[in-house]
Order: sequence, then structure tokens, then C-alpha cells
Amino acid sequence: MSSRIAGSAAARQLGFCLFSTSTARTLAVEPVHGLVRGSLGLGTGAPARNGSAWTWMPVTGARHWSTLAPGVVPEAADEKSGSGSARGQADPPEKAVVSYWGMSPAKVVKEDGTEWKWKSFRPWETYTPDLSIDLKKHHVPSNLSDRMAYWTVKILRYPTDLFFQRRYGCRAMMLETVAAVPGMVGGMLLHFKSLRRFEHSGGWVKALLEEAENERMHLMTFMEVSKPKWYERALVIAVQGVFFNAYMLGYLISPKFAHRVVGYLEEEAIHSYTEFLKELDKGNIENVPAPAIAIDYWRMPPDSTLRDVVMVIRADEAHHRDVNHFASDIHFQGQQLKETPAPIGYH
Repeated sequence: MSSRIAGSAAARQLGFCLFSTSTARTLAVEPVHGLVRGSLGLGTGAPARNGSAWTWMPVTGARHWSTLAPGVVPEAADEKSGSGSARGQADPPEKAVVSYWGMSPAKVVKEDGTEWKWKSFRPWETYTPDLSIDLKKHHVPSNLSDRMAYWTVKILRYPTDLFFQRRYGCRAMMLETVAAVPGMVGGMLLHFKSLRRFEHSGGWVKALLEEAENERMHLMTFMEVSKPKWYERALVIAVQGVFFNAYMLGYLISPKFAHRVVGYLEEEAIHSYTEFLKELDKGNIENVPAPAIAIDYWRMPPDSTLRDVVMVIRADEAHHRDVNHFASDIHFQGQQLKETPAPIGYH
């Protein structure tokens, strides 16, 4: 008896609840102190029935859907009136738990009131690209590190041209699976550096992670246009695995060199998308309607086409080019990223 009393007291201090991993019925959990049972008819501290697995979960600030009136604690309700089956009443209808905490997600709608159907991004993360950005800007290599970065990218271009040739849809898809790596690697390493040194990053962690997310959205768009074959998917796995490790090693050795490589990669991306547009204008590639995800992400008109999508993606790549060349210039001048604010994002 004393052990049970002690256990209950400890549980009240910890604010834990008993949560069933069984999907037979949703638990009705209220933010109360101590142990709270669900709708399976188990009392406080009772063992699991029918082989159900139970785990300890914190309940501070968390609520699950409850069939009881607001403010009624399940334990107290059972003591007063008993369970539904005991009173001869039908059990309340089951409700599916749609998240870890069992909370119903907020409904997101567009400006016109229609439901927002994308889970990977929200309306406040969309934007209208600046198509007036200078596409011909080029960073002339000025030292050994720059020349190494420049020729590294040029060498990597040859096997890409040989493999994809003029299949620019597949080429763009492959390009984006690689282009989304540097921002994530750079943001991750700067994030850890900020934690180790107890210092701000100047906004660069967020800027680089936004770059990675933007490149990933390019891929999600081209997935709707070009359906990759099995060997292209296998190539993506191989190339991404090699590039991720090589770039991370390069960033650890020299962030200046790593950012310069990305700057030249983005210059090549601008060239590739320009050739893509030429093929569209010649009629060699069908100018199909723009995917719905692209229309919502870039706030494009409903009648936009694939050509419009390529235009906005090319503008994004030009922005990435400038950001990474700027980051490399900062390191070249001996400045720290945390001392120089990161450029504003894509909005």
C-alpha cells in the first residue's frame, strides 16, 4: 500500500500520464496532475489489458480528444456515473488521432477561402520571385582556390552533359537533388558551430537552410513534369551520397572554397535552365501547364505554363549564386559570417 501511495505521489510530481499505443480506441486525456486513464476503463495505475502496450508520456499542455464535458476529469466522471457499458449505453464514437499529441491540426486556407492542400509548405512560405535579377553575372576566378572551384564544377559538367544530353527535364530533376545538399550541409555545420561557441550566426543558418528547402521545392515541381526511370533514381542515390560526404569534408576544410563551388554550380544551373527555355521556345519540349504545386509556391497565375516555371526557378538559382559568392567573399576578406548579416531570402 505504501509503495502505491509513494508511486502516486511521484507521478503527481512528474505530471505523467498513461498512454496506450493500442489503436483500438482514442484515449481521453486532460491536463491533470498524476496518472490519468483513457476510455479503456482502466483506473489510475492499472495494468494494461488485452496485451496493450503502455508507455509513460508527459501531459503538460497536451490534450487528447475527450468525449467528456470540458473541465471534467475522466477519473472523477467514472467514479460518479460509471463507464458507458456499465450503464447500458453505447460507447462514444471513435475518433482518429491525427498527430502525436492527438490534437486536430489547424485548417489552412488560401486567400480565396479554398482549402490549402500542401503539407510541405504553407501560404506564408510562398513568394513571387524577382525575374529582373541579373542572369549574366559571373565571378571571375581571382586566386588558386577560385580556379580550383571553377574547374571542379566544369569537370563535373562533362559527365552530366554526356548522360542527359538534351533531356533537360530529367537533367533539372537530377540537378536539384544535388543542389539541395550544400545549403543543408552548410546550415547544419554553422548551426553546430553556433551551439559550440555560444554565438549568433548572423542569420546564415536560416539563409542556408532556406536555400536547401527552396532547391527541394524545385525538385518537387519537376517530379510532376518528369517521371524518373529506375536507373535515374539509382544514379541520384549514388551521386547524392558521394556529393554529400565530399561537400561536408570540403566545408570543414574551407568554407570559402565550398561556397565558391556552389556559386559556380548555380552559374551552370542558370545556363542549363536557359538552354531548357530555348528548347521550349523551339517546340522540342512541350510547354505543358504548370504543376499545381508550382502555381501555389511561386504565387503564379492559374494559366501559367512550364516555361513560366523554368523562368522562376532560374531566378531562384541566380539568387543562390549571389548568396554563395558573397559568402565566399566574406571568408576571403577574413570576416566571419556571424559578423555580416545574411542576404534576405526569396520573398
